[in-house]
Amino acid sequence: MIYIERKERFSAAHQLYNPNWTVEQNDAVFGKCANKNFHGHNFTLVVTVKGEINPDTGFVMNLVDLKKIIQNLVISKLDHANLNHDVDFMRGKFTSTEVLAEEIWKILAPAIAEHKCQLHRIRLEETMNNAVEYFG
Repeated sequence: MIYIERKERFSAAHQLYNPNWTVEQNDAVFGKCANKNFHGHNFTLVVTVKGEINPDTGFVMNLVDLKKIIQNLVISKLDHANLNHDVDFMRGKFTSTEVLAEEIWKILAPAIAEHKCQLHRIRLEETMNNAVEYFG
């Protein structure tokens, strides 16, 4: 089994806020991330794919194809967007990095499977110090 990975970057804004809680509860749990004017991050998305090497190409998956899939299905919707309002696959969902990683997985896994390999991991880095990893 061989693992390959592709990194993409995007900038997006969001607000962490539970509408079932009071402003005080939201502030206590989410702090400045509950700001009514939102806040933003420069995210790094790392997509890891696994599979066997194709004897005709020497690839697990063509990285050009992987780049196009990630950019067309995910980055084009997320970059310079408000995750709470602008992103169709995040509507009605909590916009934590954890939930975002799960939703990205749901989009990418079937598209990558069409290339006879498997999505292995999504790593979503929200800051230099905070990241989420999701293995499906």
